[in-house]
Amino acid sequence: MTTDNLANSFVPEGFDAGDFGAIEPLLCRLLDRPIALSQELRRWLADLAELYEAIDEYETRRMIEHACHTDDEEKERAYLHFVREVEPKLKPIVFKLKKKFLARPQRAQLTQPGETMITRDWSADVNIFREVNVPLQTKNTELSAQYNKICGAMTVEYRGEQYTLQQMGRFLEEPDRDTREQAWRLVAQRRLDDRDRIEDIFDQMLDTRQQVAANADFADYRAYAWKAKKRFDYTPDDCTDFADAVEQQCMPLVHQIDGHRREALGLDTLRPWDQNVDLKQRPPLRPFDASDIDGFVDKTRRIFERIQPELGEQFDHICTAGNLDLDSRPAKRPGGFHAALQASRQPFIFMNAAGLQRDVDTLLHEGGHAFHYQAACDEQMLFTRQAPLEFCEVASMSMELLGREHYREFYGDDGDGRAEADRAKRCQLEHIVVQLLPWIATIDGFQHWLYTHPGHERSERAEAWRTVFERFISPMIDWSDLEDIQHAWWQPQLHLFNYPFYYIEYGIAQLGALQVWANHRRDPQKSLRDLQAALALGGSQPLPKLFDAAGIRFDFSRQTVEPMIAIVREELERLPR
Repeated sequence: MTTDNLANSFVPEGFDAGDFGAIEPLLCRLLDRPIALSQELRRWLADLAELYEAIDEYETRRMIEHACHTDDEEKERAYLHFVREVEPKLKPIVFKLKKKFLARPQRAQLTQPGETMITRDWSADVNIFREVNVPLQTKNTELSAQYNKICGAMTVEYRGEQYTLQQMGRFLEEPDRDTREQAWRLVAQRRLDDRDRIEDIFDQMLDTRQQVAANADFADYRAYAWKAKKRFDYTPDDCTDFADAVEQQCMPLVHQIDGHRREALGLDTLRPWDQNVDLKQRPPLRPFDASDIDGFVDKTRRIFERIQPELGEQFDHICTAGNLDLDSRPAKRPGGFHAALQASRQPFIFMNAAGLQRDVDTLLHEGGHAFHYQAACDEQMLFTRQAPLEFCEVASMSMELLGREHYREFYGDDGDGRAEADRAKRCQLEHIVVQLLPWIATIDGFQHWLYTHPGHERSERAEAWRTVFERFISPMIDWSDLEDIQHAWWQPQLHLFNYPFYYIEYGIAQLGALQVWANHRRDPQKSLRDLQAALALGGSQPLPKLFDAAGIRFDFSRQTVEPMIAIVREELERLPR
């Protein structure tokens, strides 16, 4: 959907998107504007999109600032001001605007690609909106900020130095087993120190979310979330099928890989701190020095350039715009994300790099999101620019798999460099099969239980977690004497707190990305053309059509899981250990 003939002019120069007093008159003008022709409805949509862009970018910038500096009271105050004073006042008026659009008879004449998607999505939004839920949703956002602040403050002292928990990950790859165990237990204990505070926050979140669902006439929050997340193309039963497929196809390979790991390390049993060490006791992979973020960025840029020169240029634009915050430091929110600055049409990448191989994959991943956003920016209408999350993650996970072919940019091109790059390739594929897909099934299954058992006790939650954890985590890992830690192992998963019911998307997308990778091995140029054509569609097409455009199938049942795991197994057999 394009609006090239509708130049932006609705939002005045100097507009303050953090001031509801400046926003409200513009919203009221849109509410009161008469609409008689289809072109007037398109103009109305374009003006609303322009206003949305300004407001969205303001909120995103405040969120980014708070994520980068959770201890900065001024940044926290600015973010929470929007959350408490602006967003709650916006929602009722936005509801009325969407109702106005849906009620226009001229809507039948809006047949450009994407215009029907707006109708579909806004119909769902109007159906579930209840004004009584606005303060409850505000409360949940505030609780998320509390959780982020607690996690951002977590540091430990190890061997005389202060580290964030992300930075401690490097010690879990050390050949010395005592070092790994000390580091693992230190991090785990630090998390346990705040377990009760985090559990209190989560209890409040669960109660609030269930009340939101009840207010909107849903039996439970899962049913509400399905509608709110526009999951028109799959059901909870499909998620159950995915979990079954992971259990049937991944877990036997997990057992095989972990059995070999135990034998290679000469251990009677594997412990949680034995999962990331090299089997031959070689020094850990260190693709870059954590203090040299510029070098990290430059080598990643070269990988993008090797995949396709245009990608290197696009990544350069992100760098020169200053839209990267990559190092790990105290008081910074954990994790990584890509954020779209909608009015500026710029991507922003956030992560916590500690000098690990996984950091390389994370930057490739977030770079994939950024390229997706840049490809879809030609979609002028904001409302059809954003693809469904299930396909957004295809963009990011595909970039990880395509980028792996060029790991030598980090390790060098001599014999040792090639050997290290092969180690990194093996680690990546084993991560997908041994850790990622089973973990997605774990978190998704846990969420299904959480939100279909409203009012449960903490003891019941702990038992539900234990059940799903033991289903998908290798039985060869011995957790004896670590039960307290195991029972709280879900708490670092920030999606449970900040983005409820957002996780199955990674599983759907990982299978899509594996298909892109398989296509790329057969025909690199065609696979890239197909992928980029699909990315450029933004959110103007339904999810299955986006997958079709990329040359892949929208399916996450055994029918897709089995052949994709077979390809991974074949590649692992080819790579040296």
